[in-house]
Amino acid sequence: MALLTPYWGLDGILILSSLMVCAYLFVTRKFNYWSKRGVKELAPTPFVGNFMDCILSRTSASEFVRDLYNYGEGLPFLGFYIFDKPYLLVRDPELVKHVLVRDFNYFADRYATADEKNDRLGYANVFMMKNPEWKSLRTKLTPIFTSGKLKKMFELMLVVADDLGKHLDSLHLEGEGKIIEFKDICANFTTDMIGSTAFGLKVDSLENPKAPFREYGRKIFDYDLYRNMEFLTIFFFPGLVKYLKPKFFGKKATNFLRSLFWDVIEQRVSSGQKRNDLIDLLIEMREKYRNDESLKDYKFEGDDLVSQAAIFFTGGFETSSTTMSFTLHELAMNPDVQKTLRAEIRDALAKTDGKITYDMVMTLPYLDMVISETLRKYPPLAFLDRVTLADYKMPNSDLVVEKGTPIFISMMGSHYDPRYFPNPEKYDPLRFTEEAKNARPNFVYFPFGEGPHICIGMRLGLMQSKLGVIQVLKDYEVSPCEKTKTPVVLDPKALTTTASGGLYLNITKSTTAAG
Repeated sequence: MALLTPYWGLDGILILSSLMVCAYLFVTRKFNYWSKRGVKELAPTPFVGNFMDCILSRTSASEFVRDLYNYGEGLPFLGFYIFDKPYLLVRDPELVKHVLVRDFNYFADRYATADEKNDRLGYANVFMMKNPEWKSLRTKLTPIFTSGKLKKMFELMLVVADDLGKHLDSLHLEGEGKIIEFKDICANFTTDMIGSTAFGLKVDSLENPKAPFREYGRKIFDYDLYRNMEFLTIFFFPGLVKYLKPKFFGKKATNFLRSLFWDVIEQRVSSGQKRNDLIDLLIEMREKYRNDESLKDYKFEGDDLVSQAAIFFTGGFETSSTTMSFTLHELAMNPDVQKTLRAEIRDALAKTDGKITYDMVMTLPYLDMVISETLRKYPPLAFLDRVTLADYKMPNSDLVVEKGTPIFISMMGSHYDPRYFPNPEKYDPLRFTEEAKNARPNFVYFPFGEGPHICIGMRLGLMQSKLGVIQVLKDYEVSPCEKTKTPVVLDPKALTTTASGGLYLNITKSTTAAG
């Protein structure tokens, strides 16, 4: 005689079935959270919510949030679930403005969270830091990116741009030219640039793609299954961070960055050398703010100091190289645009005796439209995340968003919305004439975010991308080849907007190269 029935086997089936029913009821207990509040929601799947395709690496995080945007067509916001937790996607531009700017104090923190104790480089950098320390830290770091500081960095950047020109010349691209994978060569270029302008290092990734600085930078964005899960944990279910212990920069890269950057800082202090780069500025801030009481959870020492160098390194090379490589891809696919841009570049160079200047890079109008259109189609990080710090009533609705609710916003969804950008798959820089920009609503185009959290290094990133495009186009032409994928397929394992399989183009020496 068994416990419940005459048979032990039947008892086992009944107990297992009961446990499964209990588990099902437990994990689905919140699945009517949004519908009870009158908010349309995406129907969730037990145990995983709406996140199955991301967990299985079938779709990228950026495409997941974009698809949520598209599903909510015509709605101001949409409810969804990750595991059993309710999240809210905000779609309406006016509400986006409230979240990012007007009611910023309710949404001052990102939802993404790194491990405060076990991943200090990930936790303490200006991208991830929480309020109120974030506000104080951001204010202190902002002077790094003044026009005066950028102009000084630009002189260092010109040396790296010249290295890129010499590297391309060494490939002997006359005649039919050669097929090159541009995603990697652009990353080598921007790695060399951020190594020089930020840290005073001669990295030379263009000539030695396996240089340690480049290799560990590559590891940070080497989107295998493990790295994908680390990023998904940090950005989408940070409640598990203290248990799973993911590293924002990856374990190996964290150790390398800590060792390298601290050595550079100590060497700079002992030598007294000045280069007007990021390391100099961090050292100055360490002395100035060593005892600043507004930074109770942050010190300009050790990993807290190195964390700023690490985030500027990764953001500096990855976002700029992505923008540069996607721009060259689109110019290859749109030769009329390429021809117009090259003419603008050469006209400007003719006025400066062939010398690329800071003012030229920052003020060429068609180049700015081209880069803006690239960022519309390929925003480097294509979603924004916030968390409500107090109960918040959504304007023009009865919805009260509870404290602790994750809020997501899709740049990619908005950038491809035909209401704002007709025929959104088409690459058209004329979307960014002054007249066209003024005709669009605000908060439908924001590739670097918006409001107080807007990317602190935006101007530096744009300057790097523009300089790289100028350096290539002034002497070379790019065109599609048999290995060019069109349309671009995004890597489903990537957090950032990354082309799966690379970006292959043919590059040839222009028959009318600029002097």
